Amino acid sequence: MSTDLQPIIINLNANREGLVTESFLQGFGQAIKNLLGYMFQEAPPTFKPTTSQKAHMAVAESEGAPSLSPRAKIVGTPSQVAAFGNALSKEKKYMDTFLKYGLNDPHSFKSRSELDHAVTNFEKETGIKWPLK
Repeated sequence: MSTDLQPIIINLNANREGLVTESFLQGFGQAIKNLLGYMFQEAPPTFKPTTSQKAHMAVAESEGAPSLSPRAKIVGTPSQVAAFGNALSKEKKYMDTFLKYGLNDPHSFKSRSELDHAVTNFEKETGIKWPLK
């Protein structure tokens, strides 16, 4: 069994190439979810793990599974890639902020505003809707 992870491939030119379908959007959302999950890998869980998650962790631990980081290939123009990276980092910053301060804190409002601006820029650059709102 190979320990290599399959790369996450995100085509930011999909709208221009006429490739945006429901399936594409579902895959795009899953890719964002996976990347954010990796970014929060070291964060303490906010909920108790489910039985299946506990079983998965136990199997991975018993097999001595290495902690692998996902490989991602982002396809697009430099401005599209920059907009994607900015939106993804603002998404993480907003999540960190509301977990630390709560949703009704000025820090969270400011972070949400920055995220909204980054998402608007991403959508303008790519023509693809940001999957998390």
